[in-house]
Amino acid sequence: MSDMIEVVIDSVRVHLMTPQRVVVLKQVDTERYLPIWVGPYEAEAITVALQEVEMVRPLTHDLLKNVFGAFSAKILRVEIVKLQEDIFYGAIIARVDGHEVLVDSRPSDAIAIAVRAHVPILVHPKVMEAAGIVPEKDVPEGSAASARAGGEPQSEENSERLSVFEDFLGRLDLDRLGKDNPDEDKPAPLDKPGPPGESDKPDKPPKPPRPRPKKQ
Repeated sequence: MSDMIEVVIDSVRVHLMTPQRVVVLKQVDTERYLPIWVGPYEAEAITVALQEVEMVRPLTHDLLKNVFGAFSAKILRVEIVKLQEDIFYGAIIARVDGHEVLVDSRPSDAIAIAVRAHVPILVHPKVMEAAGIVPEKDVPEGSAASARAGGEPQSEENSERLSVFEDFLGRLDLDRLGKDNPDEDKPAPLDKPGPPGESDKPDKPPKPPRPRPKKQ
């Protein structure tokens, strides 16, 4: 656990080309991000908890948290432990009768539980190395001006890396957190099932956009 990387929820965003959502996690001590595909219902469960919206009846993740409490199990943390074949694997760690118990979970469900239980979200270093994104730092205006005045231009490699990250963000709706559905700001109706199989899809990393062709 000591080498695990702590992250916080940076935002929940809409992918404009699909009904999927993207949860963007941010490393607490640096500007490194981990985007994870989640289903719309899991994204809504996370957003509702972040906004502290009070529901008339407990939703699925509220119920699961209550079940932990009913059996005197204290939720300690959630972890994103593995990335295999483009699928993330997570776990919920709880203490029961003085010892820790690991419950296998999709990261989207684990994150929804973490927000409700107010516990840390940890990511394995290998997962962050494989799927983490580090945006390019902004160039100061003075440096940019000197570059235009005759300094060395930005390398093609750095330009392509920046373009890939810009393309990734450009495909996301950058409205503020919680505006996952532009036509509906309220939580989904209670006790209504979603489309068959939609909530059973595994959590995946967003596919990187195709690199732009080099100029000849």
